[in-house]
Order: sequence, then structure tokens, then C-alpha cells
Amino acid sequence: MELSLATRVVATHTVLEVGGEVDVYTAPKLRERIAELLDSGVTGVVVDLAKVEFMDSTGLGVLVGGLRKARAAGATFGVVCARESLLKIFRITALDQVLPLYPSVDAATAS
Repeated sequence: MELSLATRVVATHTVLEVGGEVDVYTAPKLRERIAELLDSGVTGVVVDLAKVEFMDSTGLGVLVGGLRKARAAGATFGVVCARESLLKIFRITALDQVLPLYPSVDAATAS
């Protein structure tokens, strides 16, 4: 399955809608897109994983790297994830303690 990426603006945040599978083959595309957004000067990035069917450790690494890059740029960074199978991965790896996770785009963009 391919990776799909689309962006939209909600309030002061740029929402990056991700679909498909985020794995060792597709993660570089996601990494590049997050970097492009932050390099363009956006002040808030929300990665929406609602349409992601599968994510491996490479994808998790991209999200952590995105958080670091956002912090270095003085931007906010959040992840929307309501799918239990993905939330389980965040919990097992303790990344739910590192990444700001939200149940919806509305919740992520409310602040």
C-alpha cells in the first residue's frame, strides 16, 4: 500500500493527513514532508494518522524526529491517533509519554 499525504490549515495549525502504511519504505516521504512544513515557517504541525493502516518503528522514529525538529524551530507538534492498534504501539514503546497524542484534529488544534 502506498503512502498518501495531504495538508490543510485548521486555525493556526497545518494538519498533515497521512494515509496508508508508514514503514521503512514510505517513512522517508513522511519525514521529508514534515521537514518541508517546518522549514516553510509553519508554527504548528498536527500529523493526523486517522487513515494509517500500519506503522512500524521507522514511522515512530519519524514522528519523534518531527517533534524534535518542531521544538527546535519553536513550533508546536501533535499527533492525532484514535486507532487502538496504533495507540497500542505508542503505549508499548512509551512514546505516548513523549509525543503529544490527541483523539481528534479538533482536540489537537484547540490550543
